[in-house]
Amino acid sequence: MFEATDSYTPDPTRYESMEYRRCGVSGLRLPRIALGLWHNFGDDTPPANMRATIRTAFDNGVTYFDLANNYGPEPGAAERNFGRILRADLAAHRDELVVATKAGFEMWDGPYGRGGSRKYLLNSLDDSLTRLGLDYVDVFYHHCMDPDTPLEESMGALATAVSSGKALYVGLSNYDGATMERAMGILADLHVPFIVNQNRYNIFDRTIEHNGLKETGARLGRGLVTFSPLDQGLLTDRYLHGIPADSRIARDGRFLQASALTDERMRQIRGLNELAAQRGQSLAEMSLAWLLHDPAVTTVLVGASRPAQLLDDIAALDNTDFTDDELARIDALSL
Repeated sequence: MFEATDSYTPDPTRYESMEYRRCGVSGLRLPRIALGLWHNFGDDTPPANMRATIRTAFDNGVTYFDLANNYGPEPGAAERNFGRILRADLAAHRDELVVATKAGFEMWDGPYGRGGSRKYLLNSLDDSLTRLGLDYVDVFYHHCMDPDTPLEESMGALATAVSSGKALYVGLSNYDGATMERAMGILADLHVPFIVNQNRYNIFDRTIEHNGLKETGARLGRGLVTFSPLDQGLLTDRYLHGIPADSRIARDGRFLQASALTDERMRQIRGLNELAAQRGQSLAEMSLAWLLHDPAVTTVLVGASRPAQLLDDIAALDNTDFTDDELARIDALSL
């Protein structure tokens, strides 16, 4: 399905236009825009489209590819499909890539298929490496806090992932500030290279500003990778004039439903769209630029259903400056 039937030579200028930022105080630098494979890389997506999107990403300096064990559909499909593309097109460039995966949410049936237990995390990492066809991942995340497992056990599993050579760095995803700081203390005692937090963050969702994660991560020198920057499409012009037949709401109501388009939310979206137009940007570009403007944000994860969409997202790097008045207007419209 992903055989190297057509020759692929990466763009030799791929690193000239992309910006890179150190991940916290570590030595690892990540592209400001990275590709998340949560959607659009399961078995319901045409293989040629997946392949073209990965190629476009790499041709434009995107080196960070973000996966999880349960990304699909079906769970595991995104890792399997990315692994096939990696072998067909990018095997000679493995050292230029940062491949990340995660475990924590539900993956398989039975009592051992989710959470933070040592058994689940390490079994899941082995399965992920098999699907990816890799000996190691660059970053392995615990995907969510687990109140039913001692934090020492989960962090000990991350330590084993590194000591066994199956992960170069570790990260935490969907943690709050206080729990992350406790976890960091355990990982520091174990001499584990914990370098990054990954959390949902966008103009509408400011949770990490309120639960301590953003402030604590910055204070402790950990990087921050943000996902859902466009709030599942709300921070675009997609729904300004109704619900398109090919939209996420119309096709897949698991993550965004029509009930989200309240009168108040639409008022906010229209106001933000007007501000973006005054800046010479689309609403999506401004929403990405708002995150890229933040010194606490290392990398913004974007999803793309086609290469052109990814290029539009990368264009947000062209203007990440905001006046104090613009930032105040965004807050007034969104909070």
